[in-house]
Amino acid sequence: MSESETRDTDGSTTAASEGGVHLRVEDLRKRFGGIVAVDGASFDVERGSITGLIGPNGAGKSTTFNCITGVHTPDSGRVTFDGEEISGLGPARIANRGLVRTFQIARGLPEMTVLENMMLAPKDQIGESILRSVMPGTRRRVVDQETELRERVWETLELFELDHLAEEYAGNLSGGQRKLLELARALLTDPEMLLLDEPMAGVNPSLERTLLEHVHALRERGYTFLIVEHDMDVIMENCDRVIVMHQGKVLAEGAPEVIRENERVIDAYLGEAI
Repeated sequence: MSESETRDTDGSTTAASEGGVHLRVEDLRKRFGGIVAVDGASFDVERGSITGLIGPNGAGKSTTFNCITGVHTPDSGRVTFDGEEISGLGPARIANRGLVRTFQIARGLPEMTVLENMMLAPKDQIGESILRSVMPGTRRRVVDQETELRERVWETLELFELDHLAEEYAGNLSGGQRKLLELARALLTDPEMLLLDEPMAGVNPSLERTLLEHVHALRERGYTFLIVEHDMDVIMENCDRVIVMHQGKVLAEGAPEVIRENERVIDAYLGEAI
């Protein structure tokens, strides 16, 4: 089978890339009262890929994201990450395993500075325990670790061109700057895979290009991405593969150039430009 094939719900299949499966969603289902938000969705995300997740409004994309990352507990089905099941785990435990998400509306702490927001992100900080931070045997370790973390934070701020805003309150940043801050914070958690929820929403074209440059640079360093995005140009021009959801199910998946021509996808979007 060729890489240009798609997998539709009619049973046709597509070849996987050589990176191996990083995230697998199997027969995922989630209901809210009488509304079925996700209805047996199944798909794989290959290691080291940039994969897009698209679909019309109400297709189940956000609920699928929330089930993957522990915000919602699926009613049935399985989510595995690096071969280990994470279905039903809380967001913190999933993030600690290396699967980290951002949100459509960036969730920085607005009354703290950019630098303070960044310093909170790294996990396993000794100073998070008040007792350990004041004990004679660990005080030096706390200071040493904070010094190392501060250096790493500054390096990351420089990488994302946010160092000049380090002392600015996060609440004063533009929408695009907040998205950059959220991605930078996520990177400090030492993730293996990043799930980006509408990363380009409310972002001006200049910062959009910057965000995309960072996504591609991070992919080159081995990170995996799953991106929900309504901007079809962003998805089609930047993703290796595209997964299309419709009415809670996976309608098709494949290379962007093939998805553009898939009649089932075009019908689902009722003629929307894809």
